[in-house]
Amino acid sequence: MEPSQNPYQAPQAVLQEHSAEQPLLASRGARLGAVLIDTVLLALVTVPVAIFDGTFSAAQQGIEPSLGQQLISLLVGLVAFVLIHGYLLKNYGQTVGKRLLNIAIVDLQGQVPDFVPMVAKRYVLLWVLASIPLLGGLLALADCLSIFRGDRRCFHDLVAATRVVVVPAKV
Repeated sequence: MEPSQNPYQAPQAVLQEHSAEQPLLASRGARLGAVLIDTVLLALVTVPVAIFDGTFSAAQQGIEPSLGQQLISLLVGLVAFVLIHGYLLKNYGQTVGKRLLNIAIVDLQGQVPDFVPMVAKRYVLLWVLASIPLLGGLLALADCLSIFRGDRRCFHDLVAATRVVVVPAKV
């Protein structure tokens, strides 16, 4: 009996070796850690603004913010995000969290993506879609869960044609 016909044979798998040309994909844990760090940093700026402008106390009383307040909050969040992470994103493809965890955003050729399209597609588009009542929460959840794809690319990575990789250690 040939090995290929043996029903009791261990499964055979073709292993793909990691090449020096292809950077190693960032782990899901590293990506989660980076986004948690980035979220805390952004909250340190946006929560005090929400307290100061009354949005926070209105929310505590169950008053839904007006569309104008929501747009202002989105704009404040975007400006704060760019101020906190802009330099690192533009020059290294990293947010503060990604920098601390030695991972970076690259395009499919392994280069740092252009700043404006990267921010617009990876961040702003997701924030706008997430603000749609009911549907936005589901879209944001689907984006988060898409990290479990084989290539570890979330929907925002697919839209922006990016991936997150490990930054080689500097010697």
